[in-house]
Amino acid sequence: MSRSGEAREDVKDGHGHLTGSRLGLAEGSPGSTSDVGPTGVGDTASVTTPRTGRPFLDAVLEQPGAVLAFAHRGGAAHPDLLGLENTLTAFSHAYDLGYRYLETDVHLSADGVLLAVHDAALDRVTGEAGSVADLTAAQAAEVLVGGREPVPTLEDLLDALPEARFNVDLKSDGAAAALVELITARRAHDRVLVGSFSPGRMREFRRLSAGLVATSATPPEVAAFVAVPRASYRNLPATVVGDFDALQLPRRRGPLPVVTAGLVRRAHRAGRHVHVWTVDDPVEADELLALGVDGLMTDRTDLVRDLLVGRGRWLEAP
Repeated sequence: MSRSGEAREDVKDGHGHLTGSRLGLAEGSPGSTSDVGPTGVGDTASVTTPRTGRPFLDAVLEQPGAVLAFAHRGGAAHPDLLGLENTLTAFSHAYDLGYRYLETDVHLSADGVLLAVHDAALDRVTGEAGSVADLTAAQAAEVLVGGREPVPTLEDLLDALPEARFNVDLKSDGAAAALVELITARRAHDRVLVGSFSPGRMREFRRLSAGLVATSATPPEVAAFVAVPRASYRNLPATVVGDFDALQLPRRRGPLPVVTAGLVRRAHRAGRHVHVWTVDDPVEADELLALGVDGLMTDRTDLVRDLLVGRGRWLEAP
């Protein structure tokens, strides 16, 4: 039965090795709030992080109660890092705070190298005009983020922080193949989770990586999971359902809530994580913890770390 079905299902890697199991979806719509209590929060006592079969995600199970804390672009809004997002300085700063999960974005350079930068254009973070895609990696190294730090390559980051794991957002065409090549060369399959707003890039990455690397849901996959009732969802074609390991979502879309206790519970029953971006307010982070989410992505690495430590939810570095 497909992993969107009702029964327990073994999960195997691209070589057929058993890596874990998933559980089928609960009754009703995967995103409904039918099991949410009168407060809108519901009974979260039974909401536990699932075992996914992915070392990237399952490391959190070694410390019951902990959640994954991701330094978004290295902690872009930390007072010491303003203007230095996605630089080695930012990621090293987060690492020194104890973060072992780092979020970044990649564009492909003119000579086929993955550059850790969010925007397709250079001006916002460097003050320079032009497109990232027009630069070679050597030229990118001469462009300074915040007037201080070079644009790093993803290879640089993997090598500089060998104990860190990276959540990587594919931002440009061609990046999928380059990322698979880099992951393979560095034997980094368990150090990376890949996401993309582009279904095409994600399909390419999953095909080329042969299911050996964890991925998050694309927007159409999220929409199907949230909106389609179970009886219909399990019959959707694989091209619609997708083969993802985590839902990475904003808490709200405009005035409408996206992340609810019902959604978290259903994701867990399907063997998937729920990560929320971008959470900089400790009050909001506390509310999300109460919903049972598995991960928080934050620009304020200081505030979220302090909250998680205080709540006993911080994942200690091994």
